[in-house]
Amino acid sequence: MTTDAPRFIWFGTSGCSLDRHSARAFTLAEVLAALLFMAILVPVTMQGVSVASRAGTHSQRKATAMRIAERVLDEQIVMGQIGTAVPYGSIVEGDLSYPWTLKSDPWAEDTAISLNVVTVRVEYTVQGSTYDVAVSTLYDPLAVTTITTSTPVATTQ
Repeated sequence: MTTDAPRFIWFGTSGCSLDRHSARAFTLAEVLAALLFMAILVPVTMQGVSVASRAGTHSQRKATAMRIAERVLDEQIVMGQIGTAVPYGSIVEGDLSYPWTLKSDPWAEDTAISLNVVTVRVEYTVQGSTYDVAVSTLYDPLAVTTITTSTPVATTQ
């Protein structure tokens, strides 16, 4: 004579019946393991996001500083102000200030020609750290720079 133990039947929220063995919940050990995994994963992920953000900001500001250095160097040479103008300044782009300095030294590679090495250095900051970029070119102080302007000529037919 075999006796079957009574089976308990539970009804889930969807209305279908579930027996006692298929309605398992998470155990405390599983919940703690998931929390431990998240405690390790979240800081590592946030550090990666922080590094990526810093790299993006650094590259944007470096590109802006390079553009400013090239512009200052071009303006100083074209206007003929290498030896006469103030050799420092600051340019504001957006809410950031980019201080620049200009330096002109004789070119040591060839003493027969009186060329100068002109360098513009621009500084920028990223999250409290200061960086700089430098742009250099050779400049002949004896060369005469001429600025010409042209006016459009109207033609009639």
